Amino acid sequence: GRQIFQPLHTLRGVEKELLPGFHPFEWQPALRNVPTSCHVGIIDGLAGWTASVDDSPADTIARRFRYDVALVSALKDLEEDLMEGLREQGLEDCTSDFTVAVKEACDGMGDVSEKHGGGPALPEKAVRFSFTLMSISVRAEGQEQPVTVFREAKPNSELSCKPMCLMFVDESDHETLTAILGPVVAERDAMKESRLILSLGGLQRSFRFLFRGTGYDEKMVREMEGLEASGSSYVCTLCDSTRAEASQNMVLHSITRSHEENRERYELWRTNPFAESADELRERVRGVSAKPFLETTPTLDALHCDIGNATEFYKIFQDEIGEMHLRAGSANPSREERRSWRAALDKQLRRKMKLKPVMRMNGNYARRLMTQEAVEAVCELVPSEERREALKELVGLYVQMKPVWRSTCPARECPDQLCRYSFNSQRFAELLSGTFKHRYDGKITNYLHKTLAHVPEIVERDGSIGAWASEGNESGNKLFRRFRKMNARQSKAFELEDVIKHHWLYT
Repeated sequence: GRQIFQPLHTLRGVEKELLPGFHPFEWQPALRNVPTSCHVGIIDGLAGWTASVDDSPADTIARRFRYDVALVSALKDLEEDLMEGLREQGLEDCTSDFTVAVKEACDGMGDVSEKHGGGPALPEKAVRFSFTLMSISVRAEGQEQPVTVFREAKPNSELSCKPMCLMFVDESDHETLTAILGPVVAERDAMKESRLILSLGGLQRSFRFLFRGTGYDEKMVREMEGLEASGSSYVCTLCDSTRAEASQNMVLHSITRSHEENRERYELWRTNPFAESADELRERVRGVSAKPFLETTPTLDALHCDIGNATEFYKIFQDEIGEMHLRAGSANPSREERRSWRAALDKQLRRKMKLKPVMRMNGNYARRLMTQEAVEAVCELVPSEERREALKELVGLYVQMKPVWRSTCPARECPDQLCRYSFNSQRFAELLSGTFKHRYDGKITNYLHKTLAHVPEIVERDGSIGAWASEGNESGNKLFRRFRKMNARQSKAFELEDVIKHHWLYT
């Protein structure tokens, strides 16, 4: 309960050391197209774009840290933890070959307009880009395997999620978004080719960074990677499957897409070397139709997976209350009927689970909805005994599968569920294509496909899905709103500066 938000003046002294731009460092070789200065604080996200092609100033405001400077500051924050980890392994003299795994997250915030203010009545949208230092490992002399000397204990906490760039942009405004994130991408690409030399614990040590863009929801991934929007018949950001194929074969797919491949496919799309028709060409490039812009790691975002699947189950529950399976092929129910099923479901969930209906599904609602007690409550409204059994089995399987992609370390936290995952997903798929055929005939939702088809492969590759989720960044959105309200000067030109500064100091 102690007050951690100090008034601005008490921060003055201590904040300079904590904010990016305080510590000296060096890159070897020097970063391509990035200035060598170390003491750079908050910069304008549009730096360098002011006199753009048509000389009209971009009507957006963005504030950010230079990526490398922010990473240095974040590493210095971990100095004590890192030195402790090195001492435990007897490696405190180690100076070379540290590898830092960085989780990147970027998310559009929807409407952030002030509810009062005298400004224009435009819906203001914001986008936030953040990173989390996930782990630091070192390869000691004469050793094959690198040793992990630091691992973030709470990878999904807003405390470990460092704000890097804040902008007032609509995430659907591709031009402005790419204009602001362009320099970030350039800095990131430069850092991949170079080593950071930084003094930690009194010795100069060298670090390489491994960037993994995993904190993106599907909408953002598709936008960054040049894929068609979520409703596309190319259902997946990890494999080339179409929606129809994914509903026929629900489980057996492997991850094939990658940033590189997307770039090659975009070139095919752009040049059409085989002079094909639009349909043939689209089939050849499997739904890549714009230039990939930022490299994301092909994975599944645990938070949005939860939300997406809960949204789908919410609809399944309504279908069951209205006995949709009996109507297959006959007339669709009227809107009134559908509304009455939904009202019945909401009322029951509110009575039994104390779950208030929400406008848009959110993480908390999803967690509460996907439980055995929720399905017990729903089953009281389902007339037929065998449908009740099927529904309970479906949710039961889901509850067994979920920890595998939710937990930070499934091999340790839920080994049994991990072993049974493929078996469970097979059975789940049988239920969907059998008992629930009326809903999954030739179609399936994007996240159900990923949940059924790709989870084991990702866990095998990365060791975890949950740890790499966008959750920390989403929690950071709440902080953004709070700082903007409480801790920022009320002027467009300054408020983002104050927000990013406070947010950084908070972390």
